Amino acid sequence: MEKSIIIAGYGGQGVLFFGTTLAQAAMLEGKNTTWIPSYGAEMRGGHANCSVKISDNEIASPIIDYADYGIFLNDKAMEKFEKSMAKDSLVIANASIIEKTPSRNDVDYLMVKLGDCAQSIEGGLLNIVTLGYFIKKTQILKKQSALNALEFVSKKKNPAFLKRNLESFEAGYNFE
Repeated sequence: MEKSIIIAGYGGQGVLFFGTTLAQAAMLEGKNTTWIPSYGAEMRGGHANCSVKISDNEIASPIIDYADYGIFLNDKAMEKFEKSMAKDSLVIANASIIEKTPSRNDVDYLMVKLGDCAQSIEGGLLNIVTLGYFIKKTQILKKQSALNALEFVSKKKNPAFLKRNLESFEAGYNFE
């Protein structure tokens, strides 16, 4: 099994944190993984994306030509990366702000109001809500691995956000 994921949104939406946490969860399960960040010079408010590969086997290259999964947090992300999706791939798009109509009929789309879910909890974080939702819908990794990775990465980056991150993950995981 080798799966590739593109995560994209604005700088400041936690796209890179999402990718780092996902890659960490894969490592906790003994899988091979790669993570490549990309962002504009302006960081916050500019475009940010990252790619993650997860595999049971050695990964020959971290480059993703066509992704199995796309996580798009805004219109520009969907506009830019929709063409990079493999046939029969899955896109999870933040319908709270994405107004663009999906343009491909060979890709499955879940247009989900993840921003609304994040706003419904005090201090809810869109990226972590989306991570929880992604883990639940794809079962690409175990929930506990994702939670352990989230705790590890949160403590390393900003321990003050740990409680909010865990609550946001659970909200996304349980979101319908």
